[in-house]
Amino acid sequence: MSELQANGNSTNPAGAPLASSDAANAANAAVDTAAPPVPTLLLVDDEPGVISSLKRLLRPLKYEVLSANSGAAALTLLESAHVDVIVSDMRMPNMDGAEFLSRSRSLAPDTIRILLTGYSEVDAVVRAVNEGHVYHYLHKPWDDQDLLLTIQRALEQLGLQRKAERLTALLQEQNEKLSCFNQELEREVHARTEEIRQTVMFLEGAQHDLKSNFLTMVKVCANMVEMRCGLPGHSARIGETARQLGAALGLSDYACNELLMAGLLHGIGKLFLPDALLKTPVAKLQPHEAKLYQLHPLHGQMALTPVSQLSAVQTMIRHQYERYDGRGTPDGLVGGLIPLGARVLALARDAEDLRIGVIAPQKMNDAQIISTVRAQTGIRYDPAIAEKYIELLTKHAELTPEGVPDRVDASHLKEGMKLADDLRTSGGTLLMTKGKVLSAEQVTQIRRFEIHEGEPFVILVERAAEARKAEAA
Repeated sequence: MSELQANGNSTNPAGAPLASSDAANAANAAVDTAAPPVPTLLLVDDEPGVISSLKRLLRPLKYEVLSANSGAAALTLLESAHVDVIVSDMRMPNMDGAEFLSRSRSLAPDTIRILLTGYSEVDAVVRAVNEGHVYHYLHKPWDDQDLLLTIQRALEQLGLQRKAERLTALLQEQNEKLSCFNQELEREVHARTEEIRQTVMFLEGAQHDLKSNFLTMVKVCANMVEMRCGLPGHSARIGETARQLGAALGLSDYACNELLMAGLLHGIGKLFLPDALLKTPVAKLQPHEAKLYQLHPLHGQMALTPVSQLSAVQTMIRHQYERYDGRGTPDGLVGGLIPLGARVLALARDAEDLRIGVIAPQKMNDAQIISTVRAQTGIRYDPAIAEKYIELLTKHAELTPEGVPDRVDASHLKEGMKLADDLRTSGGTLLMTKGKVLSAEQVTQIRRFEIHEGEPFVILVERAAEARKAEAA
């Protein structure tokens, strides 16, 4: 019959003969928030005397000690008890220590295993070390201090191993929490980014609308000047020509838009001139009338001074009558001292005035305009700008990249059509600006205006994509 013996105590280890035990216990207490449990040892030997000797040796350390007199009995005990250290004899009947320690690994994988053996059992020891993962082996008869030191070091290693496992588990738990935190943070960042993106889109849309409305108001002001001077569409054509020239010269989109507005507002100072002077062709003005007429750029600059966004446009308007040879007004600037925008505006303005007969008694065609510009190159006009204008005029550059627009009757207007040019009444009043995408309400409004005016409008819309593709094919 197998015999099981046990002797236990629930207090912490105390009175250990080795200083290393106190140091290990202090380290344990520093790492763990709770006091460590009492170590449990299992003594396995088929000789009762050996078991008794080992218990007497271990009693002062107050370990919880279990014992078994065979490998089979020890395996049965391991099924229900938690053991920290196993001290097993090598020579036992039915199941030797090597086999027992090997089989104990499946029941207590983290238990430290110590083997007691004779000097002549080297092969068995090697087998036990390999198969049973033996931590240490001692020869019989053993040295008490050597055995106690071995057990103490085994418990210290086990404590470090378990602390490492706890730290690993804690690290894994923290990593999982960190991963969850990162995922939540990513969701919050994504949500915030999407919110910011939508806000930016809203602000960009609002800014676009603001710029569009600002340009529309500039065109309305220009139309008021045109109506008073009896030249509908005149400023719009000058502005578009100036914008094209700026693009051909490699200026930025922002600078080209400033040229467009300078062309639209170039004559705003004419509102300060008397009606009789405005109705007289420039070529027929008396010297004192011509001098008064050429003051309108200064009046225009002053009128626009409150609008800080148009400071560059104000400068262009002020200097639009400067001449490249320095004989212009108001400051007599020469060549490159004249602001570039003013040089571009002067040529765009004169070209349009030549085309409609404002400067000369007769209207001029493209060839005549080119001849006049060349004759005045270096005198009135910047040679580089004049050459670029002649190049554009020769190539008949289109105003829009969509090609020649379609002309439609008001009755054929549809929602979604885009105006390819400003829409004006037969009397020249500006109704809608180029680029406007028509709504159903606006289509109805245009038809009503046309009925009220009694004359058909000239309505130009951009060609549909399908029509452009068919034309290209």
